Amino acid sequence: MAIYITEECINCGACEPECPNTAIYEGGVNWELVDKTYGEGDAAPSGAEGFYSNDLFYIVPDKCTECKGFHDEPQCAAVCPVDCCIPDPKHVESEEELLKKKDYLDSIGRVGR
Repeated sequence: MAIYITEECINCGACEPECPNTAIYEGGVNWELVDKTYGEGDAAPSGAEGFYSNDLFYIVPDKCTECKGFHDEPQCAAVCPVDCCIPDPKHVESEEELLKKKDYLDSIGRVGR
């Protein structure tokens, strides 16, 4: 399951540099995956919708692996001072699926900002 940032976010930005997959973006900032830029109103390649925010930091579900293969727990949640990085029930994935996503992101060089 991907992680998402709730409306309780205080926009401190502590989570963004902790993400090993560059899946976290500041509100209003477009995101990239495989040389394509996405923004407001765009669904992720997997069809995931509803994650982009103009106002708050947000996590791209197609890039979030819950830090599987890197850390024992999602680092965004570990550093969040208001506990607003939580599992997203809209994007449920098994550990196997998350590790496959990590391998895919590794294969494309984890295209970031």
